[in-house]
Amino acid sequence: MIEVTINGDAREVAGDLSVTALLESLGLRPQLVVVEHNREILDRSRYGETPVRAGDNLELVHFVGGG
Repeated sequence: MIEVTINGDAREVAGDLSVTALLESLGLRPQLVVVEHNREILDRSRYGETPVRAGDNLELVHFVGGG
């Protein structure tokens, strides 16, 4: 387990996750989330290749539909 910050809150997550795997473990659909990883907005095509490491800071913005 490693500690990361997600939307300002410290959280412990598995240590061998990509951004895609992290989102899925949180019950989020990667195609509906914008991720800022250590102050850099990630292109969705990089979610699977970007590892989550101890001390990382992630901001997740989840889009929901509605009318």
